Amino acid sequence: MGGLFGIVSKNDCVMDLFFGTDYHSHLGTKRGGMCIYGKDGFERAIHSIENSPFRTKFEKEILVMAGGSGIGCISDGEPQPLTVFSRQGEYSIGTVGRINNKEELVKELIDNGSHQFMTLSSGAINNTELVAALVSTKDTIVEGIKYAQEKVEGSLTMLILTKGGIYAARDKFGRTPLIIGKKKGAFCAASESFAFINIGYKTAKELGPSEIVFITPETMETVGEPGDKMRICTFLWTYYGYPTSTYEGVNVEEMRYRSGASIAKNDNLSNIDYIAGVPDSGTAHAIGYANASGIPFARPLIKYTPTWPRSFMPQNQKARNLVAKMKLIPVHEIIKDKNFVLIDDSIVRGTQLSDTVKYLCDNGAKEIHVRPACPPLVFGCKYLNFSRSTSEMDLITRRMIFQLEGENPNDEVLNMYADSKSEKYADMVERIRQLLHFDSLKYHSLQDTLDSVGIDKCKLCTYCWDGKE
Repeated sequence: MGGLFGIVSKNDCVMDLFFGTDYHSHLGTKRGGMCIYGKDGFERAIHSIENSPFRTKFEKEILVMAGGSGIGCISDGEPQPLTVFSRQGEYSIGTVGRINNKEELVKELIDNGSHQFMTLSSGAINNTELVAALVSTKDTIVEGIKYAQEKVEGSLTMLILTKGGIYAARDKFGRTPLIIGKKKGAFCAASESFAFINIGYKTAKELGPSEIVFITPETMETVGEPGDKMRICTFLWTYYGYPTSTYEGVNVEEMRYRSGASIAKNDNLSNIDYIAGVPDSGTAHAIGYANASGIPFARPLIKYTPTWPRSFMPQNQKARNLVAKMKLIPVHEIIKDKNFVLIDDSIVRGTQLSDTVKYLCDNGAKEIHVRPACPPLVFGCKYLNFSRSTSEMDLITRRMIFQLEGENPNDEVLNMYADSKSEKYADMVERIRQLLHFDSLKYHSLQDTLDSVGIDKCKLCTYCWDGKE
């Protein structure tokens, strides 16, 4: 997905920017970047973080960079932040989101006078460069941001670093968060609210959908009013948000406890020895289940983190599966001859979860009952890149539906598979259970997932589960 962090300070901001950006590393595994504005102008560095963490790649830069303002990016895609020369002056830009109408926008810009775009090694155009081109078509940065927000189909949150301060702009429908922090003599902007706690900032404002603020070391000014319609991604709480983050007033860890308790309330299993979570994405949900059910929580598999950082995730799926297995070390004394409820945040492809269950069984577990903490993912996300899936057929649900219905089922058919009360839903879930060799499989319901978040459903995006925008 990706994450953004920016700082404007009366003092040198490099170390704060370094740590604040690093705290977004769970949101992306491909590239990290920082841009500082100081006495020598804009200074930028971008590194691959596929084989080692962000912090190890920027240790040299933080010794030589200097300046009172800067932005940092963690990305699962293109290199950023970028520096731009335009009619509005020089600035640096970082973005988070997804652009579904990319070809159309590129053609429109070229037809209207943009002469060229640089291409990445893959042949694609950098999304952030495209956004910068949209912003730069207008006379002012604020007008340009509003124009880009309107033109992009998908989602778009951005930070723009200028010589005078930072423009922070949240997605038009608030699909991704953006939070402003404050301490004496400084403001910051972050995708994750926890990212600035340990560097001394306190939350000053969570931007509304499409809202734009301009921050300097002493001031925060709203330069683009928030919109009325909110569609923040519910998967933030279920999966990719960090446990210590809070969005729209709801803490991620607390939501996951409630989610696990709700799963327990609707379960009727007996003779279960332990509740376990797939490390680390299912742990909080599992604790919630254990607390509500009275069945002990245990960790039959321990993630070995000293030499297997999250950022080391090869692009090749076979290699990814091997790495995922190598990270987990079994505790035989807990596993042998025991029955488990195993909770994960979701099932996407199903490959790694199936391997995890097989690993537990190979190490002596008797039964594994799987309880995903959200409904089946039936529709590929149109708004965020929350997984590496490039096709809806990567989703295990779609593969099962293909077996049952054939190619290209229409929305009416898909909606039946998304309906937890339908026979088609039950058939799909049973086929997934058999394929992945679980002793039982029961997904969390959509309503219970929404109740676990606890904010108005009309403010939440649930497209990946029910196909509703």
